[in-house]
Amino acid sequence: MVKTRKLFGTDGIRGMANRFPMTVEVAQKLGQAAGLRFIHGTHRHSVLLGKDTRLSGYMIECALVSGFLSAGMDVTLVGPMPTPAIAMLTRSLRADLGVMISASHNPYGDNGIKLFGPDGFKLSDETEADIEAAMGEDLTHMLAAPDQIGRASRLNDAAGRYVESAKSSFPRRLRLDGLRIVIDCANGAAYRVAPTALWELGAEVVRIGCDPDGININEGCGSTRPEALCAAVQRHRADIGIALDGDADRVLISDEKGRLVDGDQILALISHSWARQGRLSGRHIVATVMSNMGLERYLESQGLELVRTAVGDRYVVEKMRELGANIGGEQSGHMVLSDFATTGDGLVAALQVLAEVVESGRPASEVCRMFRPYPQLLRNVRFAGRSPLHDPQVHEARKAAEKRLGARGRLVLRESGTEPLVRVMAEAEDEALVNAVVDDMCEAITAIQMAG
Repeated sequence: MVKTRKLFGTDGIRGMANRFPMTVEVAQKLGQAAGLRFIHGTHRHSVLLGKDTRLSGYMIECALVSGFLSAGMDVTLVGPMPTPAIAMLTRSLRADLGVMISASHNPYGDNGIKLFGPDGFKLSDETEADIEAAMGEDLTHMLAAPDQIGRASRLNDAAGRYVESAKSSFPRRLRLDGLRIVIDCANGAAYRVAPTALWELGAEVVRIGCDPDGININEGCGSTRPEALCAAVQRHRADIGIALDGDADRVLISDEKGRLVDGDQILALISHSWARQGRLSGRHIVATVMSNMGLERYLESQGLELVRTAVGDRYVVEKMRELGANIGGEQSGHMVLSDFATTGDGLVAALQVLAEVVESGRPASEVCRMFRPYPQLLRNVRFAGRSPLHDPQVHEARKAAEKRLGARGRLVLRESGTEPLVRVMAEAEDEALVNAVVDDMCEAITAIQMAG
C-alpha cells in the first residue's frame, strides 16, 4: 500500500497555530508516532527539541514533549535556537531524533514542526509518510510502560556549542577586526547566537531585529523584508549587513551602499572562492528552478555546472548528496555548505562571504557582485480550492508564454509548499517581455479563479 503525506509538506508540518494541523492534539500524536518510529533496541532513546521565538512555540513544545515522553523517549530542550543548530546538535549529541518548532520566514501566527534524523539530515518523504500513517492509528498499546516513560532536561550550553561550531567555519588565519557589521536576526531564533559569533570574531556589531516578543518575528525585518537591513547599513555607515530569517536557515546580504545581494550572488561568490582554494567537491553547484540564468551562465564561464532541483532546501540537499557536491542553495537565501552543515545555515554562509571581504581587502559592493542577472520577475497569485495549475486553460497560456520567451528565457509556475499560492516567475534578456509574460500568466490564473 502506498502511503501518502497530507500533514507533511515540503518542509515538515506547517499551518496557523492552534488550528489544524498545528494543534496540541496533532503535536502530541506526532511526538508519539515519531518517537515510536525511532526507538530501536533497549538503550535510552533521546530527542533534541528546539524552537524559534513565536508565542505558540511554548504550546507546541509542551505537546511534543508530552508525546515523546509517553513513547519512552528522553527529551533535551534547548529553547530558541537556529534550525541548523538543531541539526548539528542532534548529530553531535547522538540523539535519535531532532525537532525544530518553526514556520521559518512566515509571520508569527503560523508555526511548524521540522524533523531531523540522527545524521542531522531532514527525514525522507518515505519516513515522514510512515510517521503520518502511524498518527492515524491507535498507539495506546505501544506507549511506554510506567517505568519506561521518558525524562525531560535542558541543555544549558547549546548556544555556546553552536556559536563555536559556526565560528569553526571561518578561516582561523582571519579576523573581522575593523569591520562594522549590521546583523538583522528577524526577531527570531538567532537573536543571541549570530551577534555573539560575529563579536567574538572581532567585528563591531550593530544589532537590529534582535528583540523578540513572541509576535514580532519576521515583522518588517529579516531576509523577507531586507529593506530594514539596507537602510540600517547606510544609517550606521556599516561595511556590510546580514539578514537572517526567523529560524536562521536563510541569509541575504547588504553591501556598504545598501544594495541587496541575493542567494544567487552568494552562491556564485562562495563557489568561486572554494574553487580557487581547491575546496570545491566536483564541478556541480546545486540550485533550484528559481535561480537566475545569469548564475548559470556565470558558472559555465568558470567551468562549473548548475544543477537545478524543485524548490526547497531538502531537494537541494538530496541532489547534493547524490552528486557529491558540497555547495548548494536557493535564490531566497538558503545556503547549504555540506562541509559544515547538513541543512541551510545562514550564519555559516555569511561567514564565508565575510572571509572573502576580509581576504580581498575590497568593499562588499565589489566582492559580492559576481554576475549580471537576467531580468527576472516573480509574482504570487492566491487561490482557493483546487490548484489552477491543473486547468487546461492555464496549460495553454503556459505554452503560449514559453513560446514567446523562446530558448533565451524561462517560465516557472509552481504551487507554494506552505501557502495557497501559485508562484509565477519568468526571466529573459528582454525585461519588457518578462513583465508582459508574467502579467498575462497572472491574469489567466486570476480569470480562471473568478470563473470557478
